[in-house]
Amino acid sequence: MSATRRQLLARSGALGAGIAFSGALSELFAGTAAALGHSGYGPLVPDPDGLLDLPEGFRYRVLSREGDELRSGEGPVPSNHDGMAAFAGASVGRHRRVHLVRNHENRATAKLQVPTVEGLTYDPMGKGGCTTLTLDERGKVLAERVAIAGTAVNCAGGPTPWGTWLTCEETEDKAGTNGYTKDHGFIFEVDPADPHRTGAVPLTAMGRFQHEAIAVDPRRGIVYETEDAFQKPFGLFYRFLPKKPEGGRGSLRAGGRLQAMRVPGVPDLSTIQETGATFDGIEWVDVPDPLAAQTPIRLQDFGPKGITHAQKLEGCYWGGKSVYFVSSFARSAEGSAADHFGQIWRYDPGARRLTLVIVFGPDTDVQLPGEEPDNICLAPTGGLMVCEDGEGAQHVYGVTRRGEVYAMARNRQNIGTPEKPEWGEFAGVTFSPDGRTMYVNCYTPGTTFAVTGPWHR
Repeated sequence: MSATRRQLLARSGALGAGIAFSGALSELFAGTAAALGHSGYGPLVPDPDGLLDLPEGFRYRVLSREGDELRSGEGPVPSNHDGMAAFAGASVGRHRRVHLVRNHENRATAKLQVPTVEGLTYDPMGKGGCTTLTLDERGKVLAERVAIAGTAVNCAGGPTPWGTWLTCEETEDKAGTNGYTKDHGFIFEVDPADPHRTGAVPLTAMGRFQHEAIAVDPRRGIVYETEDAFQKPFGLFYRFLPKKPEGGRGSLRAGGRLQAMRVPGVPDLSTIQETGATFDGIEWVDVPDPLAAQTPIRLQDFGPKGITHAQKLEGCYWGGKSVYFVSSFARSAEGSAADHFGQIWRYDPGARRLTLVIVFGPDTDVQLPGEEPDNICLAPTGGLMVCEDGEGAQHVYGVTRRGEVYAMARNRQNIGTPEKPEWGEFAGVTFSPDGRTMYVNCYTPGTTFAVTGPWHR
């Protein structure tokens, strides 16, 4: 645990404490199935193999681990498994195959880079990218290959309504930095079935900044983007107005207009602490230089009214008629205007209204030491699945409509020592199109799991 975080917890009286939620949880689940009527599936059962603890009745399969050989023969499975999504594949009889697209958040120092492949490589010096896995109806891995290479720090992203994956570079490094031969900080589109149909083309009009995640408004075609900037001033929340809002593979290459969100009178979202706080008349301001040729976007001149910042803008998803985005935490010691343990915001584009829906905070249950929400997805049974990215034990948590929090999985892979154990974060939680399998990554050591069991119990 870092000194900064320990001091913050101590000041709040919550050292070693757990996770709690306040707010209108029902807002998050529009269009999902009925929520579980209880707080989860029971206690986690220790895994005798020391990989993944799950509730009784659930089981996992390891689909892929870093260092193993890709089934394509292109090289070893890369490191740092991060954002991920599942897509319906071709039908074989009565069954559909599933494509998993998986990010690799590799920096210049990464040990196992995404292998470079002709036609799929942006910058030969970039070590990040995506790999895809194709599964049959029983969950068996049929194929595993490179989907895009030569990118950098591919953190999260998001699926499009037309069945492709947008992978996001969480860096602002330009050509000549860290050995790169091209500028980085872009979004790239990946076709999960045939990556050569999308290639390695940066969607430059969508901005060059420390991207985290995206969500697409399926009716308007607008793409919302989060920025996880590491230094003050922190990141912005963006929307991209494409020239071809009808969408389709390759449509985002036609360009469009990038704008940043301004909440009148609120320069820093961390100062808003009460759930239900609502702001009408949200403004969207054109980004002066989306390519950030000289100045990072968050430092550019947005006029005398300024722009609205937030620390650790991460997960982003579309639900019902709104887009939701996550601020994992805010720390005044690092430059935020106020402290918090995590927020979920809801923006309603029809009403131009922003609402603080959920606040994460310390509770008294030491068995759930969770905070700092990162990747989030809607579960087909109703509720949320939240990947924890903090210190200590690392979990995937479930949250019901009633606000009940339960541990769904715990990472047992110790990357520290027996005396000082450490566990890698979870990332990329997603569900198969039929809702029967949860897929999730362990970031370090890079491991992709498929979890099946009595989800509708």
